[in-house]
Amino acid sequence: MSSKVDERISQMTRAEKCALLSGAGFWNTEALPRLGVPSVVVSDGPHGLRKQETQADNLGLNESVPATCFPSESAMACSFDPGLIERVGVALGEECRAQGVSVLLGPAINMKRSPLCGRNFEYLSEDPYLTGVLASAYVRGLQSTGVGASVKHFAGNSQETARLIVDSVIDERALHEIYLRAFEMVVRDAHPWTIMSAYNRLNGIYCSENHELLEEILRGAWGFDGLVVTDWGAASDLARGVQAGCDLIMPGPRPDLRAWLRRGLHKGTLSADDIDRAAGHVLEFADRATHGHAVPVTCNLDAHLALARQVAAESAVLLENDGELPLEGVRSGADSLAVIGALAKKPRYQGAGSSKIVPIALDSPFEALAEAGIAFDYAAGYDVATGESDDAAAEAAVECARTHDVAVLFVGLPARMESEGLDRSDMLLPMTQNDLVERICTVNPRTVVVLQGGAPFEMPWRHLPAAVLLTYLSGCQGGAATVDLLLGNANPSGHLAETWPVRLADTPTAQRFPSADREVLYTESIYIGYRYFDAVGLHVAYPFGHGLSYTTFGYDDLAVDNTDDGFRVSFTLENTGARAGAEVAQLYVAALDPGVFKAPQTLQAFQKVFLEPGERCTVTLALGQSAFEHYDTRTRSWTVEAGLYELIVGSSSRDIRLKAFVDVAGVPRSFDGVPDRYHHPAKGCFSAHTDDTYANERAACVGSCEDFGVLYGRPLPKRLPLRPFTLDSSLSDIRNGHTGRFIDWVFRRELDAAVKNEETKRTLERLAADMPIRSVSMGGRGVELAYGMVDLVNHRYIRGWREILHARFTPDDHRTSDDSDQYGLESLNTD
Repeated sequence: MSSKVDERISQMTRAEKCALLSGAGFWNTEALPRLGVPSVVVSDGPHGLRKQETQADNLGLNESVPATCFPSESAMACSFDPGLIERVGVALGEECRAQGVSVLLGPAINMKRSPLCGRNFEYLSEDPYLTGVLASAYVRGLQSTGVGASVKHFAGNSQETARLIVDSVIDERALHEIYLRAFEMVVRDAHPWTIMSAYNRLNGIYCSENHELLEEILRGAWGFDGLVVTDWGAASDLARGVQAGCDLIMPGPRPDLRAWLRRGLHKGTLSADDIDRAAGHVLEFADRATHGHAVPVTCNLDAHLALARQVAAESAVLLENDGELPLEGVRSGADSLAVIGALAKKPRYQGAGSSKIVPIALDSPFEALAEAGIAFDYAAGYDVATGESDDAAAEAAVECARTHDVAVLFVGLPARMESEGLDRSDMLLPMTQNDLVERICTVNPRTVVVLQGGAPFEMPWRHLPAAVLLTYLSGCQGGAATVDLLLGNANPSGHLAETWPVRLADTPTAQRFPSADREVLYTESIYIGYRYFDAVGLHVAYPFGHGLSYTTFGYDDLAVDNTDDGFRVSFTLENTGARAGAEVAQLYVAALDPGVFKAPQTLQAFQKVFLEPGERCTVTLALGQSAFEHYDTRTRSWTVEAGLYELIVGSSSRDIRLKAFVDVAGVPRSFDGVPDRYHHPAKGCFSAHTDDTYANERAACVGSCEDFGVLYGRPLPKRLPLRPFTLDSSLSDIRNGHTGRFIDWVFRRELDAAVKNEETKRTLERLAADMPIRSVSMGGRGVELAYGMVDLVNHRYIRGWREILHARFTPDDHRTSDDSDQYGLESLNTD
């Protein structure tokens, strides 16, 4: 820490230091005017600014200030364009500065372990390297405006079900190579101001209390010099968290915090040095925010809307095309057009939850077609809220398609299927939409299907349409971008940042995701996404990196040269078609005969290249030592295994154009001693076929629980007993007892009074079932209410009611530190 920070620490009372360690409000930190320490304003992101000026929440329930809604991260990642993502970061920072926000809570970079994760729309990719490159660009752009990033959720937050209490049990190889790698890349390359600790436990310990994660890895091994902040409501034991390296507990106010910290001091789990260190990090954070205010910026919202349109166009992925796109005949007026699907008029352009933006402007494909002067007839086909259709609506849609030359059909996941806090139970579109696609393709073979949604879904009809265009959740200007692509004003250049499986049963976690169990074993280890599908040789609907164009590209002249740190790979890329367009050239590395288990290939470099028709260029990609490393659990360090490696250049992970071999120096190859199924995941699993006709009872689990126990290399974390109930017990845990049912009844009554929308009410009920009792302190009432509830369900009725009444009737602004004496704790209002 700087001498200036040390000096201010020496001038502070212990009470002042402790006050800095929790929020003053839902979206701001504590100020200390006596020493010139400002309050820092933070706000949700990551694909737009969600600043709330009235009632605050972390689930997107209440209104926020209008802002540019960029495409979701699952869409942006498909651009494979760090420069474009950096421009988005700059625009987000400019809007933050215009609204007085100093930190944007993003980017979100958790790995997509399953297509069912309810928050996948908010995450970039299933691949840690791609995620790390794009997230670093995002952070650099954002922080160039004097606004800090808060990279989240650190770490292993891969499901929403029971997210505040679940334990992600991950072996060391997978933890470092998959779930931590993107965080490490961002910390080393972009130096974010803050890291947000995740809700879940990681290998038995809450992330906000995990000393190995926060101190040994984040600060020690990676050299992180910023602030660690909890996710909103993630703190379980505040004193343990501060001792482990967590600096700021959010949200506030938390008038009970001093009692918690004093308890830690009293029990010896927390020292005065721990408090000084955390307070020092908060002071440095406040200084960064102050200096950020001096960075000159301008905020041009019109330019931001234009950028949002560009990002949406460059992120859309052309999955199928038999030549129908672009719609030249429609554009010239030679072909009549039917537009079908309620999503054409009211598109899904973002997900639900903490990233929900109020857009400054919002378009739709319906409006954009009309503004382009295109004549068309429209049929809704289904209800936009439910995604379901009745006979009359379906018949009208089919008849509309039958009587026109070309049909453009919009289908996708309804909003109720994708939300923070909830995971999907299947990978299906509403069945009436699947039926509608098949019927319309039958009566009109010139049907183009446009897909909207934040994550993969099954498409049993995918070969029937003349073309399939995936727009994901394309932001507030996605309508115009979609029309640009359909009419040929823009050429699709997006490539998939995640694999689209044929069916849910093909995925490695199909039988165990989402898991409501408190302990989730990541038995698949490093085999997620394309790593898994390649390892078991399974056919997929669309592979990682896939993306078509209105032009074609040729690859040639591969050359590999040695460098001081690795290799330089170069090749010629040529636009061999008649249209200008962009190609994403991808470079994968494969170890040919490894001693340790490895994925068949991993992405290690890529470049997006724009070329005019007939234009050629030389693409040069660098491979450093990290491209060949694996995490050695014996030395607990990154290691290169000597041997022969294949360098694979392609347009996707399965569209391979060029190959070369290199001999890499390193440590001698040695067998790692793990179960054989991790070396040969397909062995004994199922027979993979190259079509969709095979019967597959279940996807491979890769390793059994017994195999995983060997791989884990140490005793699995101890499972916590359900009783006695604690602050970490959930509403669903306590419902079996009389008192728990009474608390549940009270909650439902208050919910009925506060929320009138039935779907919102059902969503909140599902969320609340998994929330720990300690979550009641997020309302600023202090932990006494939570303690009282715990005592009641454990049949300590007198003390429980005393604590609840104390919390209920003592106003926050009348509480003193003496209120904590009911727990036998001393005041902290002294030095």
